[in-house]
Amino acid sequence: MLGILGGTFDPVHFGHLRPALDIQQALGLEEVRLLPCHIPPHRPPPLADAAQRVAMLEAAVRNYPEFSIDRRELERDGPSWMFDTLTSLRDELGSRGLYLLIGMDTFHGLPTWHRWHELIDLCHMVVMTRPGSEVRAAGELEDFIGLHRVVDPAELESHAAGRILFHDVTQLEISGTRIRALLSKGENAGFLVPETVLEIIRYEGLYQAGSD
Repeated sequence: MLGILGGTFDPVHFGHLRPALDIQQALGLEEVRLLPCHIPPHRPPPLADAAQRVAMLEAAVRNYPEFSIDRRELERDGPSWMFDTLTSLRDELGSRGLYLLIGMDTFHGLPTWHRWHELIDLCHMVVMTRPGSEVRAAGELEDFIGLHRVVDPAELESHAAGRILFHDVTQLEISGTRIRALLSKGENAGFLVPETVLEIIRYEGLYQAGSD
């Protein structure tokens, strides 16, 4: 069973890593791939370039063999449509279980994604939720949840795709926007970002006031 977590990772931080590790352990995933986006369709382009973001990801998960980096979106021209990424992964995996890890805020924006209704045919969606939170949706997204939601994680194991599971994870209120703002003011982003990542940020001079 393979999990994937996409994002710009600009920079990668504990708000990405700890929830993904929670899911890996809870669902017994063999591997979680971190999937850096090339051209994000729904947000401004990242400040760090592809090589810098990959280097930060590699440094962050160096001691975690259950994590790896998948560069396919960086190697593909045009917008990084998740539909295209999942299609290529499904071609490689055959009937192996594929789990798309996604935060609740991102999940609420799912109807804006390219060919979003078809994503569930390619993967399971594991929506990472705050403990004690309620799942709320309306319109098409509510109907989508009603068609595909399961509550028992074991139900995912007997299918390669097609299910939505909401699963509580450690919620850390950390954002790349806040980290970049701190660094641009010369402030310390310690305990938000792995120290190995901060070392790269310092060496490369990333996110400083006046930097590209």
